[in-house]
Amino acid sequence: MGLIYERLVRPILFLQDAEKSHDHGVMVLKALGALSPVCRVMERFNQSRHERPIRVFGLTFPNAVGLAAGMDKNAHFWRAASALGFGHVEIGTVTSRKQAGNPRPRLFRYPDELALINRMGFNNDGAEVIAQRLRSQGARGPDEEGIRQNPIPLGINIGKSKVVSLENAAEDYLASFNLLADFADYFTINVSSPNTPDLRKLQGEELLRDLLRSLREANDGRARKLGRKPIPMLVKISPDLKFDQLDRILELIIGLGYKGIIATNTTTARPRSMSEIREDGGLSGLPLHSRSVDVIRYIHHSTNGKLPIIGVGGIIDPVSAGRTMDAGASLVQIYSGLVFRGPFFAKTVDKALAIRQMKWI
Repeated sequence: MGLIYERLVRPILFLQDAEKSHDHGVMVLKALGALSPVCRVMERFNQSRHERPIRVFGLTFPNAVGLAAGMDKNAHFWRAASALGFGHVEIGTVTSRKQAGNPRPRLFRYPDELALINRMGFNNDGAEVIAQRLRSQGARGPDEEGIRQNPIPLGINIGKSKVVSLENAAEDYLASFNLLADFADYFTINVSSPNTPDLRKLQGEELLRDLLRSLREANDGRARKLGRKPIPMLVKISPDLKFDQLDRILELIIGLGYKGIIATNTTTARPRSMSEIREDGGLSGLPLHSRSVDVIRYIHHSTNGKLPIIGVGGIIDPVSAGRTMDAGASLVQIYSGLVFRGPFFAKTVDKALAIRQMKWI
């Protein structure tokens, strides 16, 4: 299937504007997600059920391969992800307020580099509309016993609305959390996109402490009220941080009881081979992979492997997925790989990782 996509389907898709192609893909997958019987049949062929599912963040994942935030920003097709072979899916980034994002064009492909540049700017329907959509789709967080209700773990990635100041960021994130908490298996706190002005300043120690503490307190309060465990919360970081900055972030995350970290978001750096490209935005795909792996390895060693990591960045084949896991990731996520390798790329990666695991055993 991968070769068919790359040789026949991808050339046709790549004749279109990148964002239009993405929108068409969303429409197809949205239609698939609405066909529950078809999804269940596809799951039997594409969804691996390993003898030893992965247990991390207090959740059980059927396999190690997830769909990264940015693909399903508005929760249109998350129910189809399991049918494609994904072991978890992360929607968003969702902001409390609906926003159109940055002007088009804002998504660019570089096939020779297996890379994408985007400056989307958190375009999404807003937390209230997305909460209503999730409710209508039957999304539900874990029950009173902590048993997962969604087909696969559903992560919700939340970020700051563009019009909200940094000083009011915590209230903005809290608004999204309160609207979406009933549907999430885990939350990701996105403070690392390069495409919202000043957002990365939230990775600074003081602002980040206030934000993460406010969200943790809201999460704990909700859990006490409902008699349930708090929702696992993760932080998504930039690959452009210096290691001393990363040390301070890790200290905060661990000290405030966050369950894990996602490494990494897109980068504003450009490899030498892309130095002539003048498009602003975050770079993803193969050129990001080496830096992402370095950050994952640093986190793993700095925390003695005690802070679970979701590794994302340049996973464009089973080898790069293996490198990410070897560096210390517990799970991986795919974004650019789906664009370049096709809709069933998750199954390919999962099978390869499963074979590696069997050899280790």
